[in-house]
Amino acid sequence: MNAIVALCHFCELHGPRTLFCTEVLHSPLPQGAGSGDISGQNEQAEEEEGGIQMSSRIRSHSPAEGASADSSSPGPKKSDMCEASGCRSLAGGHPGYVSHDKETSIKYVSHQHPNHPQLFSIVRQACVRSLSCEVCPGREGPIFFGDEQHGFVFSHTFFIKDSLARGFQRWYSIITIMMDRIYLINSWPFLLGKIRGIIDELQGKALKVFEAEQFGCPQRAQRMNTAFTPFLHQRNGNAARSLTSLTNDENLWACLHTSFAWLLKACGSRLTEKLLEGAPTEDTLVQMEKLADLKEESEGWDGSEEEEKPSSQPDVVEGQELSKSSPETSLMPDCSSWNVAHRRLSVFRSLRHMRQVLGASAFRMLAWHVLMGNQVIWKARDMDLVQSAFDVLRTMLPIGCVRIIPYSDQYEEAYRCNFLGLSPHVQIPPHILSSEFAVLVEVRAATRSNLYPTLFDDEQSLNKYEFIVTSGSPVAADRVGPTILNKIEAALTNQNLSVDVVDQCLVCLKEEWMNKVKVLFKFTKVDSRPKEDTQKLLSILGAAEEDNVKLLKFWMTGLSKTYKSHLMSTVRSPTSSESRN
Repeated sequence: MNAIVALCHFCELHGPRTLFCTEVLHSPLPQGAGSGDISGQNEQAEEEEGGIQMSSRIRSHSPAEGASADSSSPGPKKSDMCEASGCRSLAGGHPGYVSHDKETSIKYVSHQHPNHPQLFSIVRQACVRSLSCEVCPGREGPIFFGDEQHGFVFSHTFFIKDSLARGFQRWYSIITIMMDRIYLINSWPFLLGKIRGIIDELQGKALKVFEAEQFGCPQRAQRMNTAFTPFLHQRNGNAARSLTSLTNDENLWACLHTSFAWLLKACGSRLTEKLLEGAPTEDTLVQMEKLADLKEESEGWDGSEEEEKPSSQPDVVEGQELSKSSPETSLMPDCSSWNVAHRRLSVFRSLRHMRQVLGASAFRMLAWHVLMGNQVIWKARDMDLVQSAFDVLRTMLPIGCVRIIPYSDQYEEAYRCNFLGLSPHVQIPPHILSSEFAVLVEVRAATRSNLYPTLFDDEQSLNKYEFIVTSGSPVAADRVGPTILNKIEAALTNQNLSVDVVDQCLVCLKEEWMNKVKVLFKFTKVDSRPKEDTQKLLSILGAAEEDNVKLLKFWMTGLSKTYKSHLMSTVRSPTSSESRN
């Protein structure tokens, strides 16, 4: 991540000052920073964390690091430094810290000030604003500010306990500066949590030192007993103490370098860019809405629902224990393993596979009812077979139109599901069996002699079953049907197309007809056009046939809430339309 993380301090003598900063270098270190490397002594300390190699290097100081008092230096002059090192992090002659990311060949460099004059100016301005005008209520907490010219800043101000300071505390801030405003805003939760952890650790160390000093020599009582002295004299005689003194941690800056370097690496790798080819599909929007609904429901679950969970799994647990204790299973291990492998093959793998198993006419009848939104009922003993059938058939519909009850011991009404799996003993109401809005697929044991095909004969794995497809309104073979059904069958019968290519054809066909659904929804529900205009629109869309109209009306229920609310929000009010006329 191209950013700078800095620790800033408000000095009572000099105002806001930058104490320590870590920046990212994608190119080799500056010549001045690496010219002073001494062979054999170039690494004083090394540690590994998260794939980054930490090392402190002996090198010549740049003016920005406080080693020079030249007026051309972008850093502060030596005369501006606190005598007790309150405005300085690294002592004179300290080389600073450099971390090498072996994976990306990126260097993380920490020192008191950036070497580049422009970066120094940006950090300096952000430091001043974070400890003066850009402060959240209470003077302690996170805030966001910045502009395109000087960068955008995430700042978190906080106090550190100091028994010698006015009010027994000193003011600090940790700032993150980068030019990408959107990226920084999206990283707010991550930065807030990690920086808050660093602050808590600093405050915890300082509090222990503060309590120890107060126990040895209470400053509050001493100040109350001391005669009044002019404020200016007291201010000049109370230079800020260094942060290492306040926390009693000599390795403080090395630890901060490690934390800042990890923060820059982790924040840069947690968000990745993806190329989106066009607007998201309706299926994507519906999936996002369902995930949001599930998240809200999970947050609203109470303990009573958790108590009901064990009662839904006793049969499975008992069955596992019974299979372990049954002596018959241990006598026939080869047979049981063959049954498990054979059961995995006894499923539908694709629409083409289902068409081959059911036959062309039965598959067309089943697919017609699926596309029209009628209830599809499967009666079978094998739950995996029923689930695989639904997984295959649902690919012909938009996600918003799919409502599945995989397996039930009683019949469920059509308004609850359009895919229903039932056990063989369940009685279906007579009016459903004779209804033209339902189709029944009964899976029975086959009466053929070839009930046990070879284990690796994948095409004949479902030969042990017989599939009977019935409906109160059978689809005639010569009926045209919806246009999308004819295109699906054409893709399935084309042996030159692989299964993956057929799947992509289904995606394209669904998106094509969902676009027609959007136009019809806007035309009829939002604009409230008359029927004559609707018929003209259907003719233009190539969907004027009866089956196509039924399909469009059913698919209209699968539109996402996001799209519907967007259309409703953009409807022109009657007053505005009259004023334009």
